Amino acid sequence: MPKFEEELDCPVELKEPTRYKVLLHNDDYTSMDFVVEILVRIFYKNHSEAERIMLQIHEKGKAICGIYSFEIAQTKIQQVKQLAKQNGFPLLATIEEDA
Repeated sequence: MPKFEEELDCPVELKEPTRYKVLLHNDDYTSMDFVVEILVRIFYKNHSEAERIMLQIHEKGKAICGIYSFEIAQTKIQQVKQLAKQNGFPLLATIEEDA
């Protein structure tokens, strides 16, 4: 069978996939220790980075925990919700498109 090579006249444009920020929000009930645990277990932060992010959440009302593809960001949010519910905390995780 003969091989055919053909060049296309239309340029192919590749785009980076859209990335999404996962944020944790401050509340009056979720303990700081639990937020640190979430950051270590779900977002794979080391302990000092987790404490820094937890303080940012506490002081500013929310903080970015990571930037991921849409599917991974959704999975992280579901993991946070599940662990928070199991431990009796109303911790809120949201997703925003990364600009």
